[in-house]
Amino acid sequence: MKTLFSTVFAVSVLFLTSCNDKKETTTETMMSPDMQGMNHNSSDSSDMQNMQSMGNTDTPVPVTNAPKTSKTDFSNLFANYQQMADALSSDDDKKAVTVATTMLASLSKVDKTTIPADQKKEYADLEADMKEHVEHIKDNGGNIEHQREHMEMLSKDFYDLAKTFGTAKPIYKIFCPMYNDNKGAYWLSSSKEVKNPYYGKGMLTCGEVQEEIK
Repeated sequence: MKTLFSTVFAVSVLFLTSCNDKKETTTETMMSPDMQGMNHNSSDSSDMQNMQSMGNTDTPVPVTNAPKTSKTDFSNLFANYQQMADALSSDDDKKAVTVATTMLASLSKVDKTTIPADQKKEYADLEADMKEHVEHIKDNGGNIEHQREHMEMLSKDFYDLAKTFGTAKPIYKIFCPMYNDNKGAYWLSSSKEVKNPYYGKGMLTCGEVQEEIK
């Protein structure tokens, strides 16, 4: 009787174990290949993202647009201005008239189509102001003091022109503190040599270089 009970118990255990193994096998068989690989793909994707994240150590460099620069050639105007300063520093009002005539022609030949759109108005204002002062210098031969007054204002226009549009060659801003009742005035020069256009030979070396414009 005891032997029979042991035999029945062993058969029951064997049957249950066999059912469990069959159930697990059936479950795996019923899963689609895509579902079976889902866990692997998810793990691979996560690992790939981590590897990319670890490898991407470069810091993005911000892109800054370069400022617009004018390609307009103002070299003739600056050459005329220098000739004007030389004429007045030599007390030569007649030469100043001749140079003024040439400068007006140079102004009319400036190729304004090469000026950036956002700077056209600024140049137009400078151009109108320069013409006014140059015409005063041209029309006042024999009155060098009046020419010099407009040379002072013309120098401010040329300074703004140089700072806004640049120059082909370095120029120097030279300041004389005594001109105009010690209020002072500056002019531009292609060299550091001081040749004062406001006093001429009477005080030719009054002035000092304040700035170099490139």
